[in-house]
This record gives sequence, C-alpha cells and structure tokens, in this order.
Amino acid sequence: MTEDRPSWDAYFMDITTLVARRSTCLRRAVGAILVKDKRVLSTGYNGAPGGVRHCAETGCLREQMQVPSGQRHELCRGIHAEQNAIIQAARHGVSISGATLYCTTRPCSICARMLINAGIEKIYYLEGYADPLSEEMLAEAGIPLEKIQGKGSPVSMEAL
Repeated sequence: MTEDRPSWDAYFMDITTLVARRSTCLRRAVGAILVKDKRVLSTGYNGAPGGVRHCAETGCLREQMQVPSGQRHELCRGIHAEQNAIIQAARHGVSISGATLYCTTRPCSICARMLINAGIEKIYYLEGYADPLSEEMLAEAGIPLEKIQGKGSPVSMEAL
C-alpha cells in the first residue's frame, strides 16, 4: 500500500465534498453521505426540491432579508443535504439505521432531530455551524460528533 492511499474517513469525506459541488444554494454548499459497513448508502446536497426553481433563478429570500446563518430555516426554498440523504435512502428502500453520516457542515438542530430518529450512530463533519442546540441534542442522544481535520483525521468534540 502507498502512503497516498486515503483513510476510510478521508475517502468518505472526499466523496462528501464532491457531492457538495451539486448544491444549488447561494449561501453555502453542503454535501452529506450516509455510510454503513464501508459502503455508501445514500448521498444528498442542499438545494431546492426536485421540480422547483433553484435559488439561482429566484434569488435567496434569507439573503434578501439579511437573516443570519442558522436562523429562520423556514424561509429557505432549499432542503438540507442531510435531509436529502435521508429522503433518498427512504425513496429507494435503503435502511440507514446504524449508519454514519459524513457531512461538510455540522448538522443544524432540525437535521439533528431527523438523524437521531433515523438511527444514525456517528457523525463526522468538516465545518461548524451556528446551532448549539444541535450539539446538545446529539450529545444527549449519545451520537458521537467528530470534526475531521487535515487528511481525514477525526478530532473528538471533547478535544476541541
């Protein structure tokens, strides 16, 4: 094996970063994948639902109203990457119970609630998100939340 071969975490996070490139959100491109037994179960990126005009066409209402990040999600046309990954798995009959989420951004509290109820067992992410309730609920549910740094090396939340 070569030293250039990525770890599993780096491999999955690289895929997640590529998925994020499909985003149609004007404010933040987010990608998410659900993985179990080293296999990708589902992918998702943030943007308007299928068959609905993208924000690039309509403009961003939250941006126009100067809504800070992490607030007033109900004003957004888009659906979050984590939500899309869950929905895609459901549409195709794929169980995600016991899966791990890799996401370019730490989930918001809305997504955290969905991930908890979907049975997600662990979450890796690249960037933080301004939603402390998310961290609190995931901790209470016993779901480890780890930030990936550098070349896919996880850093426990306790170490931050």
